[in-house]
Amino acid sequence: MSLKGLLFGGAKINNTYANLGLLILRVYAGLVLASQHGIRKIPPPEKFIHGVGELGFPLPEFFAWAAGCAEFFGGILLAVGLLTRPAAFFILITMLAAVFGRHAVDPFNVKELAVTYGIIAITFLLAGSGRYGLDRLFHR
Repeated sequence: MSLKGLLFGGAKINNTYANLGLLILRVYAGLVLASQHGIRKIPPPEKFIHGVGELGFPLPEFFAWAAGCAEFFGGILLAVGLLTRPAAFFILITMLAAVFGRHAVDPFNVKELAVTYGIIAITFLLAGSGRYGLDRLFHR
């Protein structure tokens, strides 16, 4: 697979309804992730930086910024379908840290949101943006 294919590619789905489904999920999940979660972490509050440090990450301020950027900018990129696969990758890494780090001992209903965003990220990591994303303009 070429670098261009890795950055902008995805499954070639010819079904209009399947592409509309990807569009709806991509726009909704991306905008909600960015506006309800990511924006609260740009810049990362001290409490969030402290929490990242408690997870054992070196340079907690750097990783707090990385998580905030993954959620905010990754969510926006996901919503518009640009660099969908890299955005989904960074969202997935952030959600894995949330599920297996911050919420490791919590009951499922507490970690459910991070699991859901992680599953959505896996979907777009594998499928790409679909026909109705900006990636298609670059992948031709």
